Amino acid sequence: MTVHPRGVNHLAIATRDIKAQIEFFTDVLGCQLKALYWMHGTEGAWHGFLELNPDSYVAFVHHPDNPEKPDFGVTHAGTPTSPVTAGAMQHVALHVEGMDELLTLRDRIRSRGIMVIGPVDHGFCQSIYFGGPEGLVLELTAGEAIDDRAWIDPEVVGLVGIDDAELARYRDPADYQRPAEAVPQPALDRAKPHLNFTDDIYQMLATASDDDIRALLSDSEPPVKVND
Repeated sequence: MTVHPRGVNHLAIATRDIKAQIEFFTDVLGCQLKALYWMHGTEGAWHGFLELNPDSYVAFVHHPDNPEKPDFGVTHAGTPTSPVTAGAMQHVALHVEGMDELLTLRDRIRSRGIMVIGPVDHGFCQSIYFGGPEGLVLELTAGEAIDDRAWIDPEVVGLVGIDDAELARYRDPADYQRPAEAVPQPALDRAKPHLNFTDDIYQMLATASDDDIRALLSDSEPPVKVND
């Protein structure tokens, strides 16, 4: 079996009003609040988790230095088709099971005074669109597995600059077998994707062992003790 990510465990979205986001996702969308605590390793920040299913959550990071207002076209798209800075979230689509759930949630959202567009038929999925707090662009979608034979457009493939060999590799990525010994950290190459750490932090990461990093950064104790 090829090893690859199997879903989104959590999507972490920045906020300056985490209570408004919790209110929206619980009342408007019916998601349960599952966690709200001081964010590990981040002074002054709170972390909240709203459950989509036991393996998937929408999370919010309330940081005191987050800018207060979205900058549409830069930090936020504002609509499902508008431009935004590369690397930013254009919109997020959350899965529902079938048309009945989609229409039930459409009516629930509208009953809270929020306009909903759709359902719109996209061929492999049916979608509704609406806005969330702080400029979020949200979609709910009911769909099926995408048939790549029908939905990879040769014209767009050419415009993107993908040749036949690349396309074959993208459709069937190579498997990877983990070696007996852990692969060591590579040297920092800022031409490759990387986190926005300073050089001294990267030097520490490159020289510390995985066990050292785990011991330094882990914080597994919940804020509330539960006695079952």
